[in-house]
Parts: sequence; C-alpha cells; structure tokens
Amino acid sequence: MSARGVLYVHSAQPALCPHIEWAVAGVLGVPVDLTWTPQPAAPNVVRAQAEWEGRPGIAAAIASSLMGWQRLRFEITEDASPGVDGSRHAYTPTLGAFTAVIGVAGDIMIPEDRLRAAMMMAAQGRCVLEDELDKMLGRPWDEELEPFRYAGDGAPVRWLHAAV
Repeated sequence: MSARGVLYVHSAQPALCPHIEWAVAGVLGVPVDLTWTPQPAAPNVVRAQAEWEGRPGIAAAIASSLMGWQRLRFEITEDASPGVDGSRHAYTPTLGAFTAVIGVAGDIMIPEDRLRAAMMMAAQGRCVLEDELDKMLGRPWDEELEPFRYAGDGAPVRWLHAAV
C-alpha cells in the first residue's frame, strides 16, 4: 500500500539544508535534493516544498527526524489511504510539535479520551476549554505558520519517492 503527502519546510537556516535533506533521505531510503528558495517572511532563511510517496507512516517518521531542530519550521502531511487515516505534523521553535489525525474528508479527528480530559480539566478550573480545543485543532501552529505559508505561494514543488 502506498501513501502520499507534502513536506513543507517553511523556514530553515541555509546551513541546515544538507542536514534536512540527509534526514529526509534517511527515512525515504533514497537521495533527496530539495529546491531551496528564499523565505520572504523572514530574513536569511530559506524554504522548500516536496510532495512525497511511500509507505503509510512516512510523514510521522520524517517529522520525528526533523523535530527539535532550533529555528526550523515545517509541516508534513500524509493523505488518508485505504484503511489508514491521514496525519498532519507541524513544528515551530516556539511551540514545539503538533500532530493530528486527519480523516478521509480532511477533518482533524480528536480522540474521545482527549476531549473528555479537556472537559474534566476545564470543569476543575485547570484550563479554559476553548483554549484546549484550539490546541487540539492546531490553531496556535496555524497562526504562527500562516505568514510562512503565504510567502510560499507559487514556490516550486519537487516529488520524492521512497525506496520500495
């Protein structure tokens, strides 16, 4: 079975580019050569975008290989495929990691236990329910990444295929 998705490196220091390519290649099992372009939303950083195809779960593996690198902003999606939900992973230096399960219709699917826990914490006065729901939906990550997404409109796209 094959899955596909898109990797968006929204901003990276130029010195990190070969390391990012090496990390993604390590997951895909094939060499990766991304097209890096200046990121208009921030000085002295670059961006890249690549569509990928491979086994289900690749998006999570790529996200894991890139998480924690300072000054790196990225998102990676995996479309739902037969019998497998999709996913979205985002990372920013200030917020850290965000992961969501994406259903076949493109909606974020929040597990019942997470909703119940948020409701219980809100009832106990430990959080504001709306804030917790915003976090589950990735709103803080969307707000931080939106200027970088907009700046990438019209950027070149490259296809990456995993080794089979």
